[in-house]
Amino acid sequence: MGTRAQQAAQTEVELKKAAIRVFARVGYLNTKITDITAEAGRATGSFYKHFPSKEKLLEALLADLLAEGDASAGLAGHLDDFRDRAAVRWHVAVYWDFYREHRAIMSALQQASTVDEEFARRSREMLEPDLHHLAGHLAGLSPPGGPLVAAAFFTSALSAAVTAWFADPSPAAGEDETIEALTTFLHRGVGG
Repeated sequence: MGTRAQQAAQTEVELKKAAIRVFARVGYLNTKITDITAEAGRATGSFYKHFPSKEKLLEALLADLLAEGDASAGLAGHLDDFRDRAAVRWHVAVYWDFYREHRAIMSALQQASTVDEEFARRSREMLEPDLHHLAGHLAGLSPPGGPLVAAAFFTSALSAAVTAWFADPSPAAGEDETIEALTTFLHRGVGG
C-alpha cells in the first residue's frame, strides 16, 4: 500500500474512532459531522472523502462489527446446537460482552434505525446473513413460526434485554444472574 493509501486508511480509522467517542458522549442523533472531524483533528472536507454522510459512516461501523462477529464464531466453546443450553448460554455471553465493548455503536445503530427507515432497511439487509446463520443453530428443533422467525425473536429479545440492562445504572440483578436468566428464557423459548 502506498503512502497516500496508508494515510487515507489511517484517516478513515481516525474518523471512525472519533465518531464512536462522540456517539458515546452525545448520542448519534445529536452528533454533527463537524463534531466528528473536530474530535479526529481533521478538516470537515476529509470526512466527505471517506463517507458521503453520517449514515454511511455508521454503516461502515456496522460492517466492522459484523466482521468482528463473524470472527467470534471461530472462538473456543462455540456450540451451534440450540437444543443444548450451553450453546445458547455461549451466544448470550458473547453478545453481552460484544455489546459492552461496542455500546456506543450499538446505541447509535438503534437511534439511526428509529428515525431513518432507509437506514433500518439497509441494516436489516446487512444483518440478514447472521440471522440465517443463527436459524441454522435451531436445526433439530421445531420452534413456533419456523427457524428464521425464532431466530428473529431470539435476536430481538437478546438485544432488548441487554440494552435494557446496560441502560439501568443499578439493575436489579448482576451480570451473571441476568445472563443465566436470559439463557434460560431463550433456551426454553426456542426449544418450545
